[in-house]
Amino acid sequence: MCGVKIVSASLLLSLVFCASSCTRTRATEADLLSTGLVGWQRIGGDEGAWHFADGVLRTDSAHGGWLATYRQYDNFALSVEFRVPPGAESGLFFRAPLEGDPAYTGVVIPLVDDDAARARSATPYQYTGSIYGVQAPADRASKPAGEWQKMVVIARGPQIQVGLNGRKIVDTDLTHHSHKAQTRPGLTRTGGYIGLQGSGVEFRNITIRELPEI
Repeated sequence: MCGVKIVSASLLLSLVFCASSCTRTRATEADLLSTGLVGWQRIGGDEGAWHFADGVLRTDSAHGGWLATYRQYDNFALSVEFRVPPGAESGLFFRAPLEGDPAYTGVVIPLVDDDAARARSATPYQYTGSIYGVQAPADRASKPAGEWQKMVVIARGPQIQVGLNGRKIVDTDLTHHSHKAQTRPGLTRTGGYIGLQGSGVEFRNITIRELPEI
């Protein structure tokens, strides 16, 4: 597809990290699943809905609420592997508060089964890797349900980049979407919690590196 940039997720991360280290000491990468569920807090949903075993985090309940980190992050590079079941509708949140619907009070990237029948009527900014309701992906880079996928999210101020399965699919400035801030106040937040929505989606190898301000 014309204009689409193809770059490995690791290269995308390394370019950002190297640029950061020119002015500051290279930040330490943290494993957000190193202590399993101990490093996360459940927001809403059923108690005991989330499980962690053999390095994989998941929920079998449709009422699992969402998991939030205990720490808040503003500028970061996040890498996560995920696997969606058929028909799944989930999401990755960032810069979200603990109150309200994080899809609006924060920023959410959908993690869905793009091949499901109901996805055929979805708008482009509802596909996996988009910024929900704001920015559509430049390309459909998701894999079929049941396969592990890798996503990289880089947030530095209003600049947001998303890489999915080795392809950079979002590169945008949230200030360009300020006209949507009245209904999506999360677009103006500079920091908050990182969160995961369940609904049968599995997660593993979640790492984060904090970045300096722009």
